[in-house]
Amino acid sequence: MSEAEYQVVKSVGFVVALIFAIGLQSVRPHSGLRGNWRVNIVLWALNAIILGLVCVGCACAVSRWAATREIGLLNQFDISTGIGFAVTLLGMDLVSYAWHRANHRLEFLWRFHQVHHSDPSFTATTALRFHFGELLMALPLRLVAVALLGVSIPGVIAFELIFAFSNFFEHGDIDLPRSFEKVMATAFITPALHRRHHSRELELLNSNYGTIFSIWDRIFGSYGSSASDDQIEIGLPELQHGLGPLDAIMLPTKGVFLGR
Repeated sequence: MSEAEYQVVKSVGFVVALIFAIGLQSVRPHSGLRGNWRVNIVLWALNAIILGLVCVGCACAVSRWAATREIGLLNQFDISTGIGFAVTLLGMDLVSYAWHRANHRLEFLWRFHQVHHSDPSFTATTALRFHFGELLMALPLRLVAVALLGVSIPGVIAFELIFAFSNFFEHGDIDLPRSFEKVMATAFITPALHRRHHSRELELLNSNYGTIFSIWDRIFGSYGSSASDDQIEIGLPELQHGLGPLDAIMLPTKGVFLGR
């Protein structure tokens, strides 16, 4: 698969994942708020342009390079597709967890990550709200992870699609049936668990860093329970109103370090 084909598949999956989350918001809304989708879309468009100029299909290229040179864990063994996929999914999600937690523990990283938390509402488009500085800093880490794990190109695509669905789903303004939510939360991040992570309360904010799996939070002591019927005030403690796109871009020069 070429880098161009990879980008097409990734883009289509991205759109389908967003539509899926928005659809669930309509069917099972938590607050019913429309959110700050205009600001979030502007930030996403800017990020797409910048990352597109820096690296289009980089993960695909790194995967091919590692396979050609037999670099990376999965390129050292003759294993089944299923095991390779499981290692990819768990390994890449663990890297994502570690990066996310670092963004809350290191002040320099937090200054960029706080843009994501500055959304005073919690909807699917909040998943689009990132500072381009954070994404640029995360890119080398993700590419190194692809190389060290020896992730195949199909593995890269599968992870990207699952990650996109999980990211939009967990940011969705969605209430799940309590019985289903309780079972799902034993292994996966639910909207309620991630809604807690977007709380204005510091103790709640610094918990539930996972994207796909909740097991990393349980293993590393950052798990905090939450359910759809919990009412959580969303946003940054020091911000009492929403930000425009330019204000959000400039936010890393301001703000208070809330990590630990």
